[in-house]
This record gives sequence, structure tokens and C-alpha cells, in this order.
Amino acid sequence: MPLQYDLLFSENAMSFKKSAIRELLKLTAKPEIISFAGGLPHHDTFPIPHLKEIVADLLHREGKKILQYSTTEGDQSLKEELCKWLAKDGVSVKPDQMLIVSASQQALDLVARIFLNPEDTCIVGLPTYLGFLQSASAVRGKMVGIPLDDDGIRTDQVKDQITRLIKEGKKPKFIYVIPDFQNPAGVTLSLERRKHLLKIAEEFDIIIIEDSPYRKLRYSGEPIPTIFQLDQGRGYVVTLYTFSKIFLPGFRLGWIIGPKHVIEKMILAKQGMDLCTSLFTQAIAREYIKADRLDGRIEKNIELYSKKRKKMLEALEKYMPKIEGLKWTKPDGGLFLWVSLPPSMNSDRMFYEAIKENVAYVIGSAFHCDGEGQNTMRLNFSYPSEDEIETGIQRLAKVIEKEKEKTDKGLNNVVPQSP
Repeated sequence: MPLQYDLLFSENAMSFKKSAIRELLKLTAKPEIISFAGGLPHHDTFPIPHLKEIVADLLHREGKKILQYSTTEGDQSLKEELCKWLAKDGVSVKPDQMLIVSASQQALDLVARIFLNPEDTCIVGLPTYLGFLQSASAVRGKMVGIPLDDDGIRTDQVKDQITRLIKEGKKPKFIYVIPDFQNPAGVTLSLERRKHLLKIAEEFDIIIIEDSPYRKLRYSGEPIPTIFQLDQGRGYVVTLYTFSKIFLPGFRLGWIIGPKHVIEKMILAKQGMDLCTSLFTQAIAREYIKADRLDGRIEKNIELYSKKRKKMLEALEKYMPKIEGLKWTKPDGGLFLWVSLPPSMNSDRMFYEAIKENVAYVIGSAFHCDGEGQNTMRLNFSYPSEDEIETGIQRLAKVIEKEKEKTDKGLNNVVPQSP
């Protein structure tokens, strides 16, 4: 008789769900497909020559140290350099308020682990980053979605939902937001709403989780203070950062800043995950920052990505069919923009037709905690070339036009077949 594994798995493990988006993205592996699906930085942004110099020097000077285990909280010298670097952005923090992590996804997992019990609620955007949805779902947390508009999450509705949840005995543990160039929508939370969110957090004694992977990638407009800055050390904000989008995704390196007692609890949780983040990559990042190269690298990233964003926006204007209800965001930074179709159209179903036309996107429903969003999609502009963007948008426009014709003729109830 085969071993019945289902009787052995924990309740949390039994609640794990296969990522629909990961399964769909397997279909995009064909080389002829132009993919707007991933959130990959372009490989031209990787500073390989500088890294060769740094690695050779580090191995000569500190090889025996940096190839060893490290502390769970992260290398002290890297944290000191990061504190100096954050100060340029107006963020005042000390090393003991910081935890080095294996990039943003581990940070999100730590947030879910230390704050959410099964059935505990938290507030998120509609849509919001699917990586957080996975982390919260893994501990059986319940996410309550709040719609976004061009100024970010609707803070008026945040307050209304928290009031409702408290009456039902389900007070949220925290509010999760991506204020700058939100993934997936690309919108930026206005200064007024950042301040309002802090007032809500203070009124209801709730923490704000500020996810900040794209903040430095601004192509237009003026920077807005982080929510952590606006909090002025009162302890209502935990902010998550990563090197993945501004430096190197392969390093799997990020950091968390927040109140000491929160960081201490995260350190304990991290000890059971990986003991420590790679000291080798931490040392390389430290030396890169000390050499004053990070800001210059980011400026080059901005120069590259801003051209690609411009190209995608121009291509959308040029090729997309004139359909009522078809629109897209125009982000001031980041890596993504968000396309909304008329409510009658379904991007989940349309995905397979897009693959047949050799173009790919991420279905918008993957970013919705309420199962909605079937008429939306996320497009990435950082990875494809400008020529690929032009051709890919032409292909996507063709797919949308065909889908609209099917919708108008009532032929869109046919179950799509995977190519």
C-alpha cells in the first residue's frame, strides 16, 4: 500500500496552492515568444567588470572570513554602509534596526510568519504583489483587498474596512503597501495618502509594511518621502528593500528596517530558515557601495529603463485598438505598467491566444486576493529590447482585437486550449 502522504503533511502544507502564474509562464519558454511577463532586470545592468575587480580583491584580503558562516542579522559593516546610503534618501536608521535577508521574498515570508496566525487578516491592495499573496496564504492568513486608483491605495476605504473588520472581531494585523511604482499597477501612493495611512495606523494601532523594491527607479516626477520617513521613528512602519531591481537579482540580497522589537523577532524567525544570508554576497555589496558605485549604476539603469518605458507607452498608443474601457497606467518609475480591458473581456482566457501569437504577459487575476481581475494584465518593459517591445505590443494588440470580436459575437465562453 502506498504511503499516504496527505496524512503526514501539516495543515499549512495542505493549504499550499500551486502558483497559476508559474504554470502559465512555463508556456513562455519558447525563444520566439516576446515576453512582457517576468519582472527581470536587463542583463546589461549587471556591472560584471567591477564585480570581477571586487571579488578578486575580497578573496585576496578576506577570503577566509567571507566564505564562512555569518550572523543571522547580517554583516555589521554592510549594515553601516546601508545606513549611510539610506540617509541620502532622508531615511534615518541605525544598524540595530536592520536585518539583512535573502532578498524581498524572504522578507515577505518573515512578515507573514511573525504577524499572521491562521485566519488573521491584513489589508492589501487590489491588485497587489503576488509574492506577498503567496507568503500570507502559506500561513493561512486572510487578505482583505482595497482598490487602487492613480494615487495608489484608496485610504478612505482602508479606514472603512478596518472599522468593519474590528466590529466582526477580525482586526487586521497590518497594512501591506508598495508606495512607489506599485507592482503590478505601476501607480505611486500620493503624499496625502501616505500621511493618511499613517494616521489610520496610529488610530487603530496597526503596523504598515512598506515594500520598497523600485523606489530608486524613478524616471519622471519628484520623489515622495517614504512612509518610514513620515513616521519619524514612532514605530508604525516596517520597510522592505532589495538589491534585486537596482543592483543584482542573482545575489538574493535585501534588508528590512523597522522597530527593534520587530527586527529581533524576525531574526529569531530567520534562524529557523537559513541561519544566515551569504556573507560572500554581502561583502561584495558592501565594497560596491563603499566604492560609491551603486548610485552611478542606478543612474544607468534609469537611463535604460526610461527609454523602454517610453517605447512601450508609445507602442500602446500607436497599436492598441480603440476600445471603450481599454486603458493602461503611465508609471513614473519601476518596471511595470497595468492594462485594463473592458469588464466583458477575459485576459486569463486570452493568455493562450497570446502565446499562439508569440507574446506573453502576466494575467491580472494572479494579483487579486479576491479572485477578480480577469480583465487585467501586467506588462514588464525592463527586460525586452525596444524592438521587441514594438513588435510585442503589435502582437498583443492583435490578440486583444480578436478577443473583442469574439466577445461581441458571444463566442468567448469556449474553454481555451493550452497550445
